Amino acid sequence: MKHNSPLNRRRFLQRTAAITGAAAGVQYLAMPALLGEGSPNSKLGVAVIAADGMGGYSFDCAMRERFVAVCDVDDNKLARKLKEFSDKNKTQAPPKAYYDYRKMLEECQKDIDVVLIATPDHHHAPAAIRAIHLGKAVFSQKPLAHNIYECYALAKAAREKKVLTQMGNQGHCSDTIRRACEYLWAGAIGEVTETHSLLGRDFGGNGGRPASKPVPAGLHWDEWLGPAPYRDYHDNLHTFSWRNWRHFGTGTIGDMACHNLDALFWALKIGAAKRFTVECLQTKGGSEEMYPQSNVVRYEIPARAGLGPVKVHVYDNANLRPEIMKDAERKYEVKFSEDTLFVGEKGLFRTGGTCGSLGFLPEERRKDVPEPAKVLPRAHGGPIEDLFYACKNGTVPCSNFPDASAPLTAFALTGHLAQFAGVGKKLEWDVEQMKCTNLPEINRFVRREYRSGWEV
Repeated sequence: MKHNSPLNRRRFLQRTAAITGAAAGVQYLAMPALLGEGSPNSKLGVAVIAADGMGGYSFDCAMRERFVAVCDVDDNKLARKLKEFSDKNKTQAPPKAYYDYRKMLEECQKDIDVVLIATPDHHHAPAAIRAIHLGKAVFSQKPLAHNIYECYALAKAAREKKVLTQMGNQGHCSDTIRRACEYLWAGAIGEVTETHSLLGRDFGGNGGRPASKPVPAGLHWDEWLGPAPYRDYHDNLHTFSWRNWRHFGTGTIGDMACHNLDALFWALKIGAAKRFTVECLQTKGGSEEMYPQSNVVRYEIPARAGLGPVKVHVYDNANLRPEIMKDAERKYEVKFSEDTLFVGEKGLFRTGGTCGSLGFLPEERRKDVPEPAKVLPRAHGGPIEDLFYACKNGTVPCSNFPDASAPLTAFALTGHLAQFAGVGKKLEWDVEQMKCTNLPEINRFVRREYRSGWEV
């Protein structure tokens, strides 16, 4: 796939700003139902990429539809999931099984309506863009992509192919995040001047690669690597710890910001900003192989969409929480873990991890705040359920790529650039041009190179 031109990126950003900057929030445009008019109870043809771990959600949802095919690079895990299918579906044929999703999509494309992706992060965009180019609806677990360029590429492809898409940040489907937006838009704490978000992890490390080891039996290692540069199998990578490694995961800010920055990104209309600065205030470790840890990143967002400037602070974990949060804990007898604290001219407001809760500090203040009107459209279940509903009913999924998840993920991943630049370097980010304007050497991290056959 060719690089996006500045014009294409500009068109994407103009559409994003128009939607995220609307005073009443996102107003989705209706789309044709994938199964056609009047068939909301029909079964969708579903393919699953990665069947275990985070893919368990995909697998369960696929079993409620017409399960066409499943791909997993681990033969042992795939065998267990296929047995699970057979145990629960005595009269149905199992889905076709693959270890290379490229082959699965090629061979099964005529029978597939929706593709569900739950791979490690480095595969999200390569898998999603192939499904999109075939005209399939796509779900991808968060983060949407491994780097900023891929966010734009997926948003552009989804828009051009007119396919339904959804990212798996489940909090975006909740009523809670909508109430948070509606409270803040109604002026519940006045103008928000700063926020503080705890991500609740500490992915990353130091040093290089461990010693090479034999590939475990049943693991298709070359397909696991996929778009990443080839390396021998080694410890501390498969099946979970790939999150620490720069070629495969996205560190703490990539892994968790799509959950825990979601409410502030939406409520404060961050997507309407054409430029902002981002700076790493604290970091530890890191190497050419692994992400730095214990990061504190600050975004400074200028006035946009009728809102004043705001400073967005992001902390890898609760041990790094600032004094304003510690003071609030003492004063209001609360404990912050994966929370965001909104600091407004009229008081404090908080949202919990994955926007599972909201509240005022002190909570008694809620009685003095008028209940805001419900102005945002509500989702239909969790992320995959909402996507399936959209496929059958002609709506648009709430965390779709062009309007919601690509802008959010791209914003979060500029935090990588600040971490790689190091403490004390404030980066000036041009959203439309997709580049740092004052430290051009950092732009090499905006995208990556791909092994042949796995390009985005």
